[in-house]
Amino acid sequence: MDYSRVPGCSAKSWRASALPRIEAEAHPAHKGENMSENTRLTAGETAPTFTLKDQDGTDVSLADFAGHKTIVYFYPAASTPGCTTEACDFRDNINSLKSAGYQVLGVSKDELPALKKFRDEQGLNFPLLSDPDLAVHTAYGAYGEKSLYGKTVTGTIRSTFVVEDGTIVLPLYNVKATGHVASLRKRLGIDS
Repeated sequence: MDYSRVPGCSAKSWRASALPRIEAEAHPAHKGENMSENTRLTAGETAPTFTLKDQDGTDVSLADFAGHKTIVYFYPAASTPGCTTEACDFRDNINSLKSAGYQVLGVSKDELPALKKFRDEQGLNFPLLSDPDLAVHTAYGAYGEKSLYGKTVTGTIRSTFVVEDGTIVLPLYNVKATGHVASLRKRLGIDS
């Protein structure tokens, strides 16, 4: 796909490096367990709580969105083609998502400067959170083995979670970047 044809989107080079450790609270059902790629959250489970830095260095907690329906999505890396497509799709649909009562949070392992650049270049209108030690990815089962171009690799599993009142309502794993938001809107009953 030619990503330069997607309005307002461009794929730029990216660089990821470690930030100081950011603590995430362990999911009570998985505390002390080593979550593998086979461990998945299911609808009805308590959403793992977390506090991470956003692209501007501000602490953002899932608890900040109590009383709101929240979409938490995990993506591999800022400014890469698939992640740019997905982020721009959320950006372009943010008004209808908010009208239906949803807030959006994007989570990746990227450092804050990369997230800020990604937000600014793409005009993203929702928080991008940095999880450099992958603690939140792991708590949500969004990190592990996956197939990439026919090879098994370990990395971020593109995933989306709809959270309401601290509970996982809809867990989606191994989503496709292209068309994901349209599919999500349909599942949530949000008209086009």
